[in-house]
Amino acid sequence: MTKLSIPDMSCGHCRASIEGALAPLPGFEGIRFNSDSRTAEIDGTVSERTLLSALDSIGFPAQVVR
Repeated sequence: MTKLSIPDMSCGHCRASIEGALAPLPGFEGIRFNSDSRTAEIDGTVSERTLLSALDSIGFPAQVVR
């Protein structure tokens, strides 16, 4: 599991865009959003670098939460 902070995620449309960008990635298994903290937990084997790059490419810069 990788937890990401996505500060610009503010609505259902944002969540749909994010899931749409990540779902096709090899190794992606699922995502859970927390709108209050603007974080997402991604299940699977996708590398952190790939996740961050995919989100950046659709205008949602993110950071890994450790």
